[in-house]
Parts: sequence; C-alpha cells; structure tokens
Amino acid sequence: MTSTDRTGTVLVTGAAGFIGSHTCVDLLAAGHRVVGVDNFVNSSPRVLDRLRKVADRDLEFVRLDVRDRAALGEVFRRQPIDAVIHFAALKAVGESVEMPLEYYDTNVNATLGLVGVMAEHGVHRLVFSSSCSIYGTVDTVPITEDTPARPTNPYSRTKWMCEQILADVCARDPAWQVISLRYFNPVGAHESGLLGEDPRGVPNNVMPYLAQVAVGRRAELSVFGDDYPTPDGTGVRDYIHVVDLAEGHRLALDHLADQSGHRVVNLGTGAGTSVRELHAAFSAACGRDLPYRVVARRPGDVAALVADATLAREALGWTARRSVADMCRDAWQFQRLNPGGYDDEGEPDEHVGQ
Repeated sequence: MTSTDRTGTVLVTGAAGFIGSHTCVDLLAAGHRVVGVDNFVNSSPRVLDRLRKVADRDLEFVRLDVRDRAALGEVFRRQPIDAVIHFAALKAVGESVEMPLEYYDTNVNATLGLVGVMAEHGVHRLVFSSSCSIYGTVDTVPITEDTPARPTNPYSRTKWMCEQILADVCARDPAWQVISLRYFNPVGAHESGLLGEDPRGVPNNVMPYLAQVAVGRRAELSVFGDDYPTPDGTGVRDYIHVVDLAEGHRLALDHLADQSGHRVVNLGTGAGTSVRELHAAFSAACGRDLPYRVVARRPGDVAALVADATLAREALGWTARRSVADMCRDAWQFQRLNPGGYDDEGEPDEHVGQ
C-alpha cells in the first residue's frame, strides 16, 4: 500500500504560510489530496494561486481561523479528512513576550480546538509543527530529542504546552498517531522564486532581514553580539532549507502509521552556521557585500543551537540535502523577483487580515 493510499486527504492548517505553502506543494506533487485552511493574519491570499502554479495541481481552500471550532467542524463534515498537518500559529519570540495572552490564545487554543474536532470526526493522525525553541539554553550540542525542555519565552512555552496536550491525548487513546517535528531555522524559498518567506513588518529572523537589505528595503543587518563562545563570536544556528523541511513533513505523514502514540523528531541539518558565515553566503548569492553592524546581544539568545538529526534519518528516512549556498540563492531569487513581497502588486481582491 502506498503512502498516498494510507493518508488519503490531508488537511493543512496555516496553508498559506511560509512552511505551510511549501509543504502543500510537496504533498500535491506526491499525489496527495490537500485541503488548506488559513486566516491570512501572517500570510497573503496571493500565495494560493502561486502555490497552485508551482504544484501544477489544485487544492481546496477554506478561509477560517482554526480557533473557530464550528467552521473547522464544517470542513471535516464536508471533506473526508484522513490526516492533519498543523502549522497555524503565531511564531515570533520577541512579539510573544509583548503579547503573551494572544500567543497562548492563538497557539494553544487552536491546537485544543483542532484536536477536539479531529476526535469528534474520528481522525487520529496528526503531524504537529513544533520548534527547537522548546530546548532553550542547552548544555551540549548537537541537540537530541531527549534533551530536557527549557522553554524561555511565551512562544516556546505554547509549543511545549501543545506537545504535552498531544502526549496526554495519545496516552488516553491508543488510536492516535502523532509526530511533533521540532525544527530548527527554516530559510530559503522554492527554486521557482514564486514562493518564499514574506514576513509582515520588520523581520524577526536573520535570513529574511538579509534579503531585505540586499533588495534595498533595509539599510543594514544588525548582528546581535559578536562575543559568544563560538568560532567567530556570533551566534551559531542550524539553518534548514524550507523545501527539505516540507519533505520532512510529508515523510512524517507517511510514517505516522509506524506506531501509535506521540513521538518527537528533530528536523535539522546537524551542521551549524554562524551569523557572519550566513552574511558572507548571502553576500555571495546577491553579488555584493551587504552592510552590517554589530550591536548588543538580544536577551534570551543562546550561543549555539544545532540539531542531532539521527532520529529523523532512522525513523522517517529523511536527511536534509540542500546547502547554505542553496538556501541563500533561493531566498535571494524570491526576494529579487518579489522586492516588496507578495502584496507588492497592489491590493489583492480579498481583504487581508482579520
């Protein structure tokens, strides 16, 4: 029996987001039927047409907030959903410190509502978009899945709470098959340049910020600290190409049936790249040395976060294949072709936002 036969129709929440859109493309290309939902709070309706163009296949889409259980239940009533990949969430660490109630409401209540609706409709297969931020400050790298959780901000605590909810649900009912994917730093874009990362407002992450410096939207990159105990003093992170990450979600979906219960799997390359190294790689990709300035460390930042991806290889048959040079090349291609982001063409037909 093929993986498509096992999974049938896949509901993807946050389908228009950065990782969600790339995952929809991967699922469609692999022959899965996809139903996407999103409320466009952190994404654009324009993504959907581009998604369909890249995949050369159609998906069904419903605009809704996953916290709206009635609307979500209607999707399950109309569609024969067999499995869910759950991305929909707020995701900025700094913003979560300023807006903790919004983060707990959006991230935790959305997951509670989704799992409740799934249970009502007899759907027990779920891939959950989690985060390496759950680990917090670690004693050793690379980081394995049994590293103690030490979440340090509201965002990472919401992801940790959602994992605990899923683990408790699985412990109560052996019909559930759930994999929480803790991934590290997603970057890059689809090689077509049609899909990529388009954060609203000032980017919270270094790669989209570099891309906006390269295209002239930002004056320079701020490097937060150069006195860390790392080879060049700047923070080291495990950057992963979003297309590799999308493939990881599809493989996790394919392997849900391997065992019941809740499993945690890291997705990363297993190799660290410093901010200075990433700056040099992106400068090479866009053909000019991008301006930067060293500023004070950000509270809560740690010296190094690098994944041990052994379990992903053994349990899912997944290994990251794309290099940092690939990540920078594809991110620059998207930003160059979309200098103002998805909505630079003017107002979309459908109002974006709440």
